[in-house]
Amino acid sequence: MMLRWSVILLVIALIAGIFGFFGIVQAAAGIAKVLFFIFLVLFVISLFTGRRRSM
Repeated sequence: MMLRWSVILLVIALIAGIFGFFGIVQAAAGIAKVLFFIFLVLFVISLFTGRRRSM
């Protein structure tokens, strides 16, 4: 039982180490910035071209 947990924690530590060494954090932040600006532009476009109620 304990050997299984130690192997699981070893695999988790190796995966976290790989992600830390290859700059996954910077890549994720860059992708988040791009997606933020894309959705911001889409939001502004939808404000101007949205449905208009007629009275």
